This record gives sequence, C-alpha cells and structure tokens, in this order.
Amino acid sequence: MSAAKSTMSAAKSSMPSPTIASRIDACRTEMKKGGCSAYLITEHVDTFYMTGFSGEDSAVIVTPRAVHVITDRRFEAAAAKEVPWAKIHMRKGVLTEEIAIVCQKTRITSLAFQADRLTVASLDAIKKGAKGVKFVKAPGIVSQMRCCKDDAEVRLMQKAVKVAQDAFLVMRDSIRTDQTELEMAGLLEFEMRKRGASGPSFPTICAIGPNAANPHARCGNRKVKRGSAILFDWGALLGFYCSDLTRVLFMGRIPPRIGDIYRVVLDAQLAAVDAVKPGVRVCDVDDVARDLIAKAGYGDYFSHGLGHGLGLEVHEGPSVSWRSREELRPGMVITIEPGVYLDGVGGVRIEDDCLVTQRGCRVLSNLPKGISEAVL
Repeated sequence: MSAAKSTMSAAKSSMPSPTIASRIDACRTEMKKGGCSAYLITEHVDTFYMTGFSGEDSAVIVTPRAVHVITDRRFEAAAAKEVPWAKIHMRKGVLTEEIAIVCQKTRITSLAFQADRLTVASLDAIKKGAKGVKFVKAPGIVSQMRCCKDDAEVRLMQKAVKVAQDAFLVMRDSIRTDQTELEMAGLLEFEMRKRGASGPSFPTICAIGPNAANPHARCGNRKVKRGSAILFDWGALLGFYCSDLTRVLFMGRIPPRIGDIYRVVLDAQLAAVDAVKPGVRVCDVDDVARDLIAKAGYGDYFSHGLGHGLGLEVHEGPSVSWRSREELRPGMVITIEPGVYLDGVGGVRIEDDCLVTQRGCRVLSNLPKGISEAVL
C-alpha cells in the first residue's frame, strides 16, 4: 500500500441538501439497475453536480450507504463547508493512489468507473493499488442525469444568459472602426466579469468578414471597417453554469451576400426553435433548419449540427444534430444555432439558449436578431 495516508471525517448529524440528496438517490437507483455496487466519479463537473463540492483534482465514490469524497489539503476548508455529511479522505499522494486506498479500506470488491472520463493511465494506476477489485465500465449515469435541469439550475442559467446579454449590449455600443477582434472580445469578457461572471464559458469568438467563415474562428488583429460583418459567439460562466449566444453585427451597411445568408439563417433558426417540443427527436429539429437552408441553396455550407446541450459544460448532452435519435425531454437546455459559411466571404450563425418545457420551449435569451437591428 502507498505511503499516502487516508484520513476520514464525517459530520454524521449533517445531511446533504434536498437537491444533492435527490441526485445521490437517483444515482444509486441507476447503479442498482446497472449492477454497480460502487461508482467512481472523476470528472470535476460531475463530482460538483453529485455533491456540491467545488474542489478540483478530486474524486467521489458512491456506494449504497456512503459517499466518499477524495481530495487534498488545498480544499480542506471547502470540503468541511460544502460536504460535511460525506466521508472525506485527505490524500497526501496522487489521486489514483488514494482511490485505490479507499477501495481497500472500504472493502469495495467491484468498482464501476466513467470510461469516457477516466484516462487509461489513471485506470491502470488505480488497478495497480486496488488488488482484488473488479473494474467495470459504468453506464453514463451522471451525464444522463445532467441532461435535464431542475428549477435552480435553470435560474442560474437564466442569470448567466442575462449577464452575457447585458455585457454584449454595452460592448456593442462601444464598437468603432479600427477596433480589432481581440479588442472587442476582450471588452466583452471584461463586461461579463464586471457583472459577476467568473469568466467566459469558452474563449470568446469575434470574427470579422472572411474570418467568420470558420465556425470556430480565432480572434486576431483584423480591424473593423465600414461594411464589415462581425460575428460574435460568447457566453458567461456564472455559478458554475454556462450560457452560449451568437449574433452578427454590421458596421454601417450590410454586405449584400452576407445579408442574403443572414435572412436564410434567421428563418431557419426561428423555425427550429418553434419545432422544439418534448418528445420530438433532436434529429427532426435539426432537419427543420437544415431543410430550409438546403432549399435556399446553402445546404453544403451548413457544416455542423444544429446545437448541443448546455449546463455545467458548454457542450454536454443531448447532442442536437442529424446523427442523434434522442428525444427531447422537459428540463433540457439546448442551443439552436444554424449557420452558413462561405470561404473568402464570411459566415452567419444565430444562436439562442432554449429550455424544453412540458408543452414546448422557452427561449432564455432575448437579444434582438432582426437584420435591421444588427446594423450599427
């Protein structure tokens, strides 16, 4: 056994919040269905979702009667405050060693792990120290649970959307000719932080003219000129939850070719949003937008899926594309973001965040997107 020594503490009188308790119960139910007696969670966003513990480089093991949080002294105070009800293990060595130690000390004989979240090297290191433990690939328990948001999560995401929108409106009013993509992206991120965001959900995209033909364009020193089309893709990270929006602005006048594309993409986006309802397959929502774009002659230039799930990560389940037959369920938050991209000309993408409700959908974002409203 490693020299890393495990210490354990638990405030037995403490209980997790009702939300966390419900998630743990749901996890145990799914564990039982899958024949899992112990479930190892190693991804940071998943450990936070299941326990409310914010410490990084940590792990959680859920068993039928306990929740083990494995962390280190950097997060000792956070663990005592956030998960006093759990069995806390303070490691001195590397995380994989302590996971093996906990398996041995708690007499775990079979451990399910997140095959899509744990590296081969980390799994081998755990196996080396956890003699006699059987390792099995776990079903996607946490990822499936995270697909549908509860009311508290939706409220946080709505706030993240508002911060992103308010910051964008301030940045928009400051745009002048000769500003660079990097300047505008930096100002947008600053305005989000000023309003309480811990940072952007992802590196902000600001793409002028032909640079917007790349869906994941990198900001550079290209400058705004009269007649420039400027694509912004940005989001705020607030309370661990993400928002994700895209708009296109025009400096002074609308380039004719880009204007034509804009109208097609907007029609497709509005139609797809209207198609979002519980029970509808995501591929069918994708088809609504893709068919309209194809009929306008731009089918070959819509090069990605219609959207994605949104929550603790900017890309999570469900995938909203032609490949997925998954049905939408109430509580899912997804992006709807069709786009058309022409090399050497530019690109247009319009994106909003949508909550699937019991009867349809509620768009969480409300920034103007009519073409006349996009002209500066």
